[in-house]
Amino acid sequence: MKRLAVLLGLLTAGGLSMISAQPKPQQRPPALEIQKVKDNLYVIFGGGGNTAAFITETGVVIVDTKIPGMGPAILEKVKSVTTKPVTMVINTHTHFDHVGSNVAFSGAVEFVAQENCKASMEKMPQFQSDEGKKFLPGKTYKDKLSLLKGNDKIDLYYFGRGHTSGDTFVVFPALKVMHAGDMFAFTSGLPLIDATSGGSGLEFPRSLKKAAAGIKGVDTVIPGHSPVTDWSAFKQYGEFIQAFVAAAEQAKKDGKTIEQAVSDLKLPERYKDYKLGGAKAGITAIYNELK
Repeated sequence: MKRLAVLLGLLTAGGLSMISAQPKPQQRPPALEIQKVKDNLYVIFGGGGNTAAFITETGVVIVDTKIPGMGPAILEKVKSVTTKPVTMVINTHTHFDHVGSNVAFSGAVEFVAQENCKASMEKMPQFQSDEGKKFLPGKTYKDKLSLLKGNDKIDLYYFGRGHTSGDTFVVFPALKVMHAGDMFAFTSGLPLIDATSGGSGLEFPRSLKKAAAGIKGVDTVIPGHSPVTDWSAFKQYGEFIQAFVAAAEQAKKDGKTIEQAVSDLKLPERYKDYKLGGAKAGITAIYNELK
């Protein structure tokens, strides 16, 4: 919980007012930007995880709702590209910067997530009141679920633990686009392994490898927090995570302390452009699993 609170501070980058003894003017929430990905699919950046807006024949499907309080701003961006209402919200995983504004999508809106994600969301204070429960996923799945039909079809995939225990890959087959959530949060950096939400460092690369092998026909990828990229970057990211985990496992086998493992960490030259910030947290999570 403490770690997530720190993460909130980093993601909002000062966009929320600090509580102090002296009253201060309330600051504006983080500004959002909307970018067209393909045809009827947009991505909204800022204020938490990347939000996708998919305009279907009958309404708009939202993927992830950012930090608390961002709902009105998301809806404003949606209204800038369509007059259709939001009819569905898909949550890729349980973290507050991806489910925080679910409560802004009231009315005839269907909420969808992987079953483990829903179980984790049920433990969050914002979803425990009678009112809050209305914004929990009403539709869940175990391994794969297809929503809508034709060019509006959306495929949801779960390939195992990684960032959390309930991470969904959202695929728009007609557009050849995938929203990867935080299984691919940052295109050139290490991920957060949230063991408190069932995440696994050891299983992370295995789940990514299964996704790369099991998902077909995608050429464009929306990461959880980084700019839109391509399928080859997603595949290489999985190989990078595999190399990192393998290095941590070997360090543990060699009897190194966490500090020694971090200082001695060296990955193959092809990953020289990847940032290793957060290596200590990642190695710690892996060491804990290897006990």
